Amino acid sequence: MKLLLKQGLEFARGHRLPKAPELSCPTLTLGDPSYGAWTFCPQGLTPGGIVYSFGVGEDISWDLAIIEKYGVAVHAFDPTPRSAEFVKRQSLPGEFVFHPYGLADYDGTALFYPPENSEWVSHTLLRRRATAGKAIEVQVRRLETIMLLLGHDKINLLKMDIEGAEYGVIPDILNSSLVAGGAEQLLVEFHHRFPGKGVKDTIFCIEALEKAGLRSFHISQNGEDWGFAREDGKVAP
Repeated sequence: MKLLLKQGLEFARGHRLPKAPELSCPTLTLGDPSYGAWTFCPQGLTPGGIVYSFGVGEDISWDLAIIEKYGVAVHAFDPTPRSAEFVKRQSLPGEFVFHPYGLADYDGTALFYPPENSEWVSHTLLRRRATAGKAIEVQVRRLETIMLLLGHDKINLLKMDIEGAEYGVIPDILNSSLVAGGAEQLLVEFHHRFPGKGVKDTIFCIEALEKAGLRSFHISQNGEDWGFAREDGKVAP
């Protein structure tokens, strides 16, 4: 863990991640602190607001907490059959809406590779050689397509924990017709620790988000969980 922390925050193939966020805004952390917690900026979250939560796994503590506190509608997405079964077993408020498909940079189907540890739930669109024989085919859609299908022209908050697919999704979102990615706020877990990816890939996404007018307001200690908001907040000194 210490090695991963050092690589994530400092060096990986000659690249360095920023250590301090650019924007100063109030933050709040909700969800199970042992697994499903996320830090976000509560400004602008009001009843009737729209939240997209990509990557459910088997923890919706953050989703339920933000519904209870702010009265927003959470649209949660995960194509993993085990995640869908988990959601079916829960007693859920009407503001929680589950969609059994994933987020990608194209519309169609994709191979979804399971983790090597069968006790874990998180699959990935990135090829895993060790579990290639156990990959499943799932439905995936672009963010622009999803918003059109659901009738949303704006997202108040977008949470993205999609196991490495963010490196294709973020450029696709920013190259679409969506203004600043269609979201006022973006929470994303970067997976530069995954084989075939690196800090340089995360830096590329961060710089692309900055060009679209989204600035960081939160960076986790391990350098993987980030919060971005539109540049109308107060710039940190």
